[in-house]
Amino acid sequence: MDSGVIKFLGFEQTFKNSLTGMSLGSGKGGADFNPKGKSEAEIMRFCQSFMTALSPHIGPNRDVPAGDIGVGGREIGYMYGQYKRLKQGEFEGVLTGKDPAWGGSLIRPEATGYGCVYFARAALAAAGIEMQGKRALISGSGNVAQFTAKKLIALGAIPLTFSDSGGTVYEPDGFTAEKLEELVAIKSRRGARVEEYAQTNPSAEYLPGQRPWSLKADLAFPSATQNEISGADGESLVANGCLGVFEGANMPSTPEAVAHFEQGGVVFGPAKASNAGGVAVSGLEMAQNSQRVRWDTDTVDEKLQGIMENIHDQCHQAAMKYGFEGNLKAGANIAGFLRVANALHDQGAV
Repeated sequence: MDSGVIKFLGFEQTFKNSLTGMSLGSGKGGADFNPKGKSEAEIMRFCQSFMTALSPHIGPNRDVPAGDIGVGGREIGYMYGQYKRLKQGEFEGVLTGKDPAWGGSLIRPEATGYGCVYFARAALAAAGIEMQGKRALISGSGNVAQFTAKKLIALGAIPLTFSDSGGTVYEPDGFTAEKLEELVAIKSRRGARVEEYAQTNPSAEYLPGQRPWSLKADLAFPSATQNEISGADGESLVANGCLGVFEGANMPSTPEAVAHFEQGGVVFGPAKASNAGGVAVSGLEMAQNSQRVRWDTDTVDEKLQGIMENIHDQCHQAAMKYGFEGNLKAGANIAGFLRVANALHDQGAV
Protein backbone atom coordinates (compact mmCIF):
# COMPACT_ATOMS: atom_id res chain seq x y z
CA MET A 1 0.00 0.00 0.00
CA ASP A 2 1.36 3.44 -0.93
CA SER A 3 0.37 7.06 -0.37
CA GLY A 4 -1.79 7.08 -3.50
CA VAL A 5 -3.94 4.25 -2.13
CA ILE A 6 -4.28 6.05 1.22
CA LYS A 7 -5.28 9.29 -0.51
CA PHE A 8 -7.91 7.57 -2.61
CA LEU A 9 -9.33 5.72 0.38
CA GLY A 10 -9.56 9.08 2.16
CA PHE A 11 -11.34 10.52 -0.89
CA GLU A 12 -13.88 7.68 -0.80
CA GLN A 13 -14.25 8.02 2.97
CA THR A 14 -15.23 11.67 2.53
CA PHE A 15 -18.33 10.73 0.57
CA LYS A 16 -19.14 7.72 2.72
CA ASN A 17 -19.15 9.89 5.84
CA SER A 18 -21.20 12.48 3.98
CA LEU A 19 -23.90 9.92 3.23
CA THR A 20 -24.35 9.09 6.92
CA GLY A 21 -25.75 12.59 7.47
CA MET A 22 -23.67 12.83 10.64
CA SER A 23 -21.19 15.54 11.65
CA LEU A 24 -18.14 13.66 10.44
CA GLY A 25 -15.17 14.69 8.36
CA SER A 26 -12.99 11.98 6.90
CA GLY A 27 -9.50 10.66 6.47
CA LYS A 28 -7.43 7.53 6.10
CA GLY A 29 -4.07 6.66 7.50
CA GLY A 30 -1.97 3.81 8.75
CA ALA A 31 1.50 2.43 9.21
CA ASP A 32 3.86 0.02 7.47
CA PHE A 33 4.30 -2.08 10.62
CA ASN A 34 3.61 -5.76 9.92
CA PRO A 35 2.24 -7.50 13.05
CA LYS A 36 2.67 -11.00 11.65
CA GLY A 37 5.27 -12.88 13.63
CA LYS A 38 5.47 -10.16 16.28
CA SER A 39 4.97 -10.80 19.97
CA GLU A 40 2.19 -9.22 22.01
CA ALA A 41 4.75 -6.97 23.66
CA GLU A 42 6.14 -5.81 20.30
CA ILE A 43 2.66 -4.99 19.02
CA MET A 44 1.87 -3.06 22.20
CA ARG A 45 5.12 -1.07 22.03
CA PHE A 46 4.49 -0.19 18.40
CA CYS A 47 0.93 0.98 19.16
CA GLN A 48 2.22 3.14 22.00
CA SER A 49 4.96 4.68 19.86
CA PHE A 50 2.53 5.26 17.01
CA MET A 51 0.12 7.08 19.33
CA THR A 52 2.93 9.20 20.78
CA ALA A 53 3.64 10.51 17.28
CA LEU A 54 -0.04 10.77 16.30
CA SER A 55 -1.45 12.40 19.44
CA PRO A 56 -0.65 16.05 18.57
CA HIS A 57 -2.73 15.72 15.41
CA ILE A 58 -5.94 14.22 16.84
CA GLY A 59 -8.59 15.13 19.39
CA PRO A 60 -12.32 14.66 20.10
CA ASN A 61 -13.17 17.82 18.17
CA ARG A 62 -10.42 17.51 15.58
CA ASP A 63 -9.81 14.00 14.29
CA VAL A 64 -11.11 10.75 15.80
CA PRO A 65 -9.43 7.66 14.29
CA ALA A 66 -10.99 4.20 14.18
CA GLY A 67 -9.71 0.71 13.48
CA ASP A 68 -9.47 -0.93 10.08
CA ILE A 69 -7.49 -3.78 8.51
CA GLY A 70 -5.07 -5.08 11.15
CA VAL A 71 -6.37 -2.74 13.85
CA GLY A 72 -8.98 -4.24 16.17
CA GLY A 73 -9.97 -3.92 19.80
CA ARG A 74 -6.55 -4.93 21.11
CA GLU A 75 -4.69 -2.29 19.13
CA ILE A 76 -7.29 0.39 19.91
CA GLY A 77 -6.84 -0.43 23.61
CA TYR A 78 -3.07 -0.05 23.48
CA MET A 79 -3.30 3.25 21.58
CA TYR A 80 -6.04 4.64 23.81
CA GLY A 81 -4.08 3.77 26.95
CA GLN A 82 -1.07 5.64 25.59
CA TYR A 83 -3.24 8.64 24.65
CA LYS A 84 -4.57 8.80 28.20
CA ARG A 85 -1.02 8.67 29.58
CA LEU A 86 -0.04 11.56 27.36
CA LYS A 87 -3.15 13.47 28.49
CA GLN A 88 -2.41 12.68 32.17
CA GLY A 89 -5.47 10.46 32.50
CA GLU A 90 -8.00 12.81 30.94
CA PHE A 91 -10.94 11.01 29.28
CA GLU A 92 -11.62 12.02 25.69
CA GLY A 93 -13.56 10.11 23.03
CA VAL A 94 -10.59 10.30 20.68
CA LEU A 95 -10.71 6.77 19.28
CA THR A 96 -13.72 4.71 18.27
CA GLY A 97 -13.98 0.96 18.43
CA LYS A 98 -13.11 1.08 22.12
CA ASP A 99 -14.20 -1.65 24.49
CA PRO A 100 -17.67 -0.85 25.91
CA ALA A 101 -16.16 -1.21 29.40
CA TRP A 102 -14.21 2.01 28.87
CA GLY A 103 -16.17 4.21 26.51
CA GLY A 104 -16.95 2.10 23.48
CA SER A 105 -20.34 1.60 21.87
CA LEU A 106 -22.30 -1.61 21.86
CA ILE A 107 -22.54 -3.39 18.47
CA ARG A 108 -19.56 -1.48 17.05
CA PRO A 109 -17.87 -4.77 15.97
CA GLU A 110 -21.13 -5.88 14.34
CA ALA A 111 -21.90 -2.55 12.70
CA THR A 112 -20.39 -2.92 9.22
CA GLY A 113 -21.89 -6.36 8.64
CA TYR A 114 -25.26 -5.50 10.14
CA GLY A 115 -25.37 -2.19 8.27
CA CYS A 116 -24.58 -3.83 4.94
CA VAL A 117 -27.51 -6.22 5.37
CA TYR A 118 -29.84 -3.37 6.39
CA PHE A 119 -28.82 -1.47 3.24
CA ALA A 120 -29.32 -4.60 1.14
CA ARG A 121 -32.78 -5.16 2.57
CA ALA A 122 -33.82 -1.58 1.72
CA ALA A 123 -32.35 -1.76 -1.80
CA LEU A 124 -33.96 -5.12 -2.55
CA ALA A 125 -37.32 -3.94 -1.20
CA ALA A 126 -37.17 -0.90 -3.51
CA ALA A 127 -36.65 -3.33 -6.40
CA GLY A 128 -39.56 -5.49 -5.25
CA ILE A 129 -37.37 -8.35 -4.00
CA GLU A 130 -37.83 -10.11 -0.63
CA MET A 131 -34.66 -10.92 1.29
CA GLN A 132 -36.18 -13.85 3.16
CA GLY A 133 -35.20 -17.21 1.68
CA LYS A 134 -32.49 -15.77 -0.58
CA ARG A 135 -29.19 -17.68 -0.80
CA ALA A 136 -26.11 -15.51 -0.28
CA LEU A 137 -22.40 -15.79 -1.05
CA ILE A 138 -20.09 -14.12 1.47
CA SER A 139 -16.35 -13.66 1.05
CA GLY A 140 -13.96 -13.20 3.93
CA SER A 141 -14.32 -14.68 7.39
CA GLY A 142 -13.56 -11.78 9.71
CA ASN A 143 -15.89 -9.46 11.58
CA VAL A 144 -17.69 -8.07 8.53
CA ALA A 145 -18.33 -11.49 7.01
CA GLN A 146 -19.36 -13.09 10.30
CA PHE A 147 -21.85 -10.41 11.29
CA THR A 148 -23.20 -10.14 7.75
CA ALA A 149 -24.02 -13.85 8.00
CA LYS A 150 -25.51 -13.49 11.47
CA LYS A 151 -27.89 -10.74 10.38
CA LEU A 152 -28.80 -12.57 7.16
CA ILE A 153 -29.80 -15.62 9.21
CA ALA A 154 -31.84 -13.40 11.57
CA LEU A 155 -33.72 -11.98 8.56
CA GLY A 156 -34.41 -15.38 7.02
CA ALA A 157 -31.72 -15.42 4.32
CA ILE A 158 -29.25 -18.28 3.83
CA PRO A 159 -25.48 -17.63 3.88
CA LEU A 160 -23.61 -20.24 1.86
CA THR A 161 -19.90 -19.42 1.99
CA PHE A 162 -16.93 -17.94 3.82
CA SER A 163 -13.39 -17.60 2.53
CA ASP A 164 -9.84 -16.67 3.41
CA SER A 165 -6.57 -16.49 1.47
CA GLY A 166 -6.47 -20.30 1.28
CA GLY A 167 -9.86 -20.87 -0.34
CA THR A 168 -13.63 -21.00 0.18
CA VAL A 169 -15.82 -23.18 2.38
CA TYR A 170 -19.29 -23.87 0.94
CA GLU A 171 -22.35 -25.20 2.74
CA PRO A 172 -24.79 -26.23 -0.04
CA ASP A 173 -27.78 -26.05 2.33
CA GLY A 174 -26.52 -22.93 4.09
CA PHE A 175 -24.96 -22.04 7.41
CA THR A 176 -27.30 -22.29 10.38
CA ALA A 177 -26.74 -20.20 13.50
CA GLU A 178 -25.04 -23.20 15.11
CA LYS A 179 -22.74 -23.82 12.15
CA LEU A 180 -21.89 -20.12 12.05
CA GLU A 181 -20.86 -20.27 15.71
CA GLU A 182 -18.57 -23.18 14.91
CA LEU A 183 -16.92 -21.28 12.07
CA VAL A 184 -16.53 -18.17 14.27
CA ALA A 185 -14.85 -20.31 16.92
CA ILE A 186 -12.41 -21.66 14.36
CA LYS A 187 -11.55 -18.27 12.89
CA SER A 188 -11.78 -15.88 15.81
CA ARG A 189 -10.76 -17.95 18.79
CA ARG A 190 -8.11 -20.19 17.27
CA GLY A 191 -7.02 -18.20 14.23
CA ALA A 192 -7.32 -21.26 11.98
CA ARG A 193 -8.31 -21.42 8.31
CA VAL A 194 -11.80 -22.02 6.94
CA GLU A 195 -10.53 -25.33 5.60
CA GLU A 196 -10.65 -26.66 9.17
CA TYR A 197 -14.42 -26.13 9.24
CA ALA A 198 -14.82 -28.28 6.14
CA GLN A 199 -12.65 -31.01 7.66
CA THR A 200 -15.04 -31.42 10.60
CA ASN A 201 -18.35 -30.91 8.73
CA PRO A 202 -19.17 -33.58 6.12
CA SER A 203 -21.91 -31.38 4.64
CA ALA A 204 -19.39 -28.69 3.65
CA GLU A 205 -17.21 -28.48 0.57
CA TYR A 206 -13.79 -26.82 0.53
CA LEU A 207 -12.68 -25.05 -2.67
CA PRO A 208 -8.91 -24.51 -2.36
CA GLY A 209 -7.55 -21.34 -3.92
CA GLN A 210 -11.01 -20.20 -5.03
CA ARG A 211 -13.28 -17.28 -4.22
CA PRO A 212 -17.04 -17.86 -3.93
CA TRP A 213 -18.14 -15.99 -7.05
CA SER A 214 -18.44 -18.98 -9.41
CA LEU A 215 -21.17 -20.52 -7.24
CA LYS A 216 -24.88 -20.04 -7.88
CA ALA A 217 -26.74 -17.77 -5.44
CA ASP A 218 -29.25 -14.93 -5.25
CA LEU A 219 -27.08 -12.42 -3.41
CA ALA A 220 -23.37 -11.66 -2.96
CA PHE A 221 -21.67 -9.86 -0.08
CA PRO A 222 -17.97 -9.30 -0.86
CA SER A 223 -16.54 -8.68 2.61
CA ALA A 224 -12.83 -9.40 2.31
CA THR A 225 -10.70 -6.88 0.42
CA GLN A 226 -10.48 -4.48 -2.50
CA ASN A 227 -10.76 -5.72 -6.12
CA GLU A 228 -11.76 -9.25 -5.12
CA ILE A 229 -14.54 -9.49 -7.73
CA SER A 230 -12.92 -9.37 -11.17
CA GLY A 231 -14.68 -8.76 -14.45
CA ALA A 232 -14.86 -12.51 -15.04
CA ASP A 233 -16.28 -13.02 -11.53
CA GLY A 234 -18.90 -10.34 -12.18
CA GLU A 235 -19.87 -12.00 -15.44
CA SER A 236 -20.18 -15.35 -13.64
CA LEU A 237 -22.41 -13.90 -10.92
CA VAL A 238 -24.74 -12.37 -13.50
CA ALA A 239 -24.84 -15.58 -15.56
CA ASN A 240 -25.77 -17.54 -12.42
CA GLY A 241 -28.77 -15.33 -11.74
CA CYS A 242 -27.44 -13.15 -8.92
CA LEU A 243 -30.03 -10.49 -8.01
CA GLY A 244 -27.96 -8.22 -5.76
CA VAL A 245 -24.35 -7.46 -4.84
CA PHE A 246 -23.64 -5.43 -1.70
CA GLU A 247 -20.11 -4.38 -0.81
CA GLY A 248 -19.08 -4.97 2.79
CA ALA A 249 -15.39 -4.43 2.05
CA ASN A 250 -13.88 -1.23 0.66
CA MET A 251 -14.37 -1.25 -3.12
CA PRO A 252 -14.18 -5.05 -3.61
CA SER A 253 -15.68 -4.97 -7.13
CA THR A 254 -13.51 -3.93 -10.07
CA PRO A 255 -14.97 -1.45 -12.59
CA GLU A 256 -15.32 -4.32 -15.06
CA ALA A 257 -17.40 -6.30 -12.54
CA VAL A 258 -19.61 -3.29 -11.81
CA ALA A 259 -20.21 -2.86 -15.54
CA HIS A 260 -21.48 -6.45 -15.70
CA PHE A 261 -23.78 -5.81 -12.72
CA GLU A 262 -25.24 -2.73 -14.37
CA GLN A 263 -25.71 -4.43 -17.74
CA GLY A 264 -27.29 -7.46 -16.07
CA GLY A 265 -29.78 -5.47 -13.99
CA VAL A 266 -28.22 -6.56 -10.69
CA VAL A 267 -29.06 -4.38 -7.66
CA PHE A 268 -25.63 -3.05 -6.67
CA GLY A 269 -24.81 -1.47 -3.33
CA PRO A 270 -21.48 0.40 -3.61
CA ALA A 271 -19.12 0.35 -0.64
CA LYS A 272 -19.44 4.05 0.16
CA ALA A 273 -23.12 3.40 0.87
CA SER A 274 -23.51 -0.24 1.86
CA ASN A 275 -20.54 -0.52 4.23
CA ALA A 276 -21.10 2.81 5.99
CA GLY A 277 -22.49 1.04 9.07
CA GLY A 278 -19.09 0.93 10.75
CA VAL A 279 -18.43 4.64 10.51
CA ALA A 280 -22.07 5.32 11.42
CA VAL A 281 -21.69 3.53 14.75
CA SER A 282 -18.33 5.24 15.22
CA GLY A 283 -20.30 8.47 14.99
CA LEU A 284 -22.79 7.12 17.50
CA GLU A 285 -19.89 6.19 19.80
CA MET A 286 -18.58 9.76 19.55
CA ALA A 287 -22.04 11.09 20.41
CA GLN A 288 -22.28 8.85 23.47
CA ASN A 289 -18.81 9.91 24.64
CA SER A 290 -19.66 13.60 24.23
CA GLN A 291 -22.86 13.19 26.25
CA ARG A 292 -21.28 10.84 28.82
CA VAL A 293 -24.06 8.31 28.21
CA ARG A 294 -24.25 4.69 27.09
CA TRP A 295 -27.04 3.46 24.88
CA ASP A 296 -28.23 -0.15 25.04
CA THR A 297 -27.92 -2.57 22.13
CA ASP A 298 -31.47 -2.06 20.88
CA THR A 299 -31.05 1.72 20.81
CA VAL A 300 -27.80 1.57 18.81
CA ASP A 301 -29.19 -1.06 16.46
CA GLU A 302 -32.35 0.96 15.83
CA LYS A 303 -30.29 4.07 15.06
CA LEU A 304 -28.04 2.04 12.73
CA GLN A 305 -31.04 0.69 10.82
CA GLY A 306 -32.40 4.22 10.42
CA ILE A 307 -29.07 5.55 9.15
CA MET A 308 -28.65 2.75 6.59
CA GLU A 309 -32.20 3.10 5.33
CA ASN A 310 -31.68 6.86 5.01
CA ILE A 311 -28.45 6.28 3.07
CA HIS A 312 -30.33 4.07 0.64
CA ASP A 313 -33.08 6.65 0.28
CA GLN A 314 -30.52 9.38 -0.50
CA CYS A 315 -28.87 7.22 -3.16
CA HIS A 316 -32.20 6.18 -4.67
CA GLN A 317 -33.59 9.73 -4.79
CA ALA A 318 -30.41 11.25 -6.23
CA ALA A 319 -30.30 8.58 -8.93
CA MET A 320 -33.94 9.30 -9.82
CA LYS A 321 -33.47 13.08 -9.81
CA TYR A 322 -30.40 13.12 -12.04
CA GLY A 323 -31.45 10.54 -14.61
CA PHE A 324 -29.79 7.40 -13.25
CA GLU A 325 -32.88 5.49 -12.13
CA GLY A 326 -31.97 2.20 -10.48
CA ASN A 327 -28.24 3.03 -10.34
CA LEU A 328 -27.34 3.25 -6.65
CA LYS A 329 -23.65 3.73 -7.44
CA ALA A 330 -24.38 6.94 -9.35
CA GLY A 331 -26.86 7.99 -6.66
CA ALA A 332 -24.30 7.47 -3.90
CA ASN A 333 -21.65 9.45 -5.76
CA ILE A 334 -24.04 12.32 -6.47
CA ALA A 335 -25.62 12.49 -3.00
CA GLY A 336 -22.27 12.25 -1.22
CA PHE A 337 -20.64 14.85 -3.46
CA LEU A 338 -23.49 17.35 -3.18
CA ARG A 339 -23.37 17.45 0.62
CA VAL A 340 -19.61 18.06 0.58
CA ALA A 341 -19.78 20.59 -2.27
CA ASN A 342 -22.63 22.53 -0.65
CA ALA A 343 -20.74 22.71 2.65
CA LEU A 344 -17.60 23.99 0.89
CA HIS A 345 -19.67 26.59 -0.94
CA ASP A 346 -21.57 27.72 2.14
CA GLN A 347 -18.35 28.11 4.13
CA GLY A 348 -16.61 30.13 1.41
CA ALA A 349 -14.03 27.47 0.58
CA VAL A 350 -14.85 27.53 -3.14
